[in-house]
Amino acid sequence: MTSPTRTGEPDIARVASLFANGTRARILMALAGGRSLPASALAEHAGVTPQAVSTQLSRLSRAGLIAVRPSGRNRYYELADRRIAELMESLAALAPAQPVARTLRASNRNEALRRARLCYDHAAGRLGVAITEALLNSGALVPAGGTLQTENAEHPYRLGPAAIPVLTGLGVPESHLTDDQRRPLLRFCLDWTEQRHHLAGRLGADLFNAFTTAGWITRAPHTRALHLTPAGEDALARRLGMGGAADPGGIRAVGDRGSLNGCG
Repeated sequence: MTSPTRTGEPDIARVASLFANGTRARILMALAGGRSLPASALAEHAGVTPQAVSTQLSRLSRAGLIAVRPSGRNRYYELADRRIAELMESLAALAPAQPVARTLRASNRNEALRRARLCYDHAAGRLGVAITEALLNSGALVPAGGTLQTENAEHPYRLGPAAIPVLTGLGVPESHLTDDQRRPLLRFCLDWTEQRHHLAGRLGADLFNAFTTAGWITRAPHTRALHLTPAGEDALARRLGMGGAADPGGIRAVGDRGSLNGCG
């Protein structure tokens, strides 16, 4: 089935209004991890009553931003399209930070998301940025223009000369390293907590799937937070030279390469 041809200008204001509500924005951010969540979990994430979250879920569903998946007597909600998660990350990179609630639970939750989180289907936060930096250092990725001055480049990096041995060594099949019209192989998000690039696109998703299959990364329940396991820390140290990428406080910030701005 083909989509109808658009004849008028896009109604950006109508779509933008759906994001201009704190409860709806928190719902969408909670779902940006690519998981299906029940209304009760989304109400907890948004800090509102079940009745209030139900009203906003209905509005998001009618607008086509989220999909509902029945499971027995329960209903689970998920983003209708991964592009919504990318848009949320882009908006988050532009938005001013809100005051953090002064509770241990809120502090721990925010630090966990900064340390490592899922951006729909790829790793973000300090872990995602550190992996991207390690791929650059290994020669698996190189600057698209041959220089690190890549401000405002939509695709600042390309596959480098070491891409095949490095990426297959991390569990990505060589056959996956080709162009695919359905989804770009390479895409880079400006990480909203680190203000640096992390790898997205099909390659970002393939790496995340390989890491979770190998047991190097695990997902926390009902949250976007990720955990780098001891096996994962050891594997990334040996295969990507990321020794010291983890410390008692989490994933360390990687060495500075200058300001990098890119897509969401």
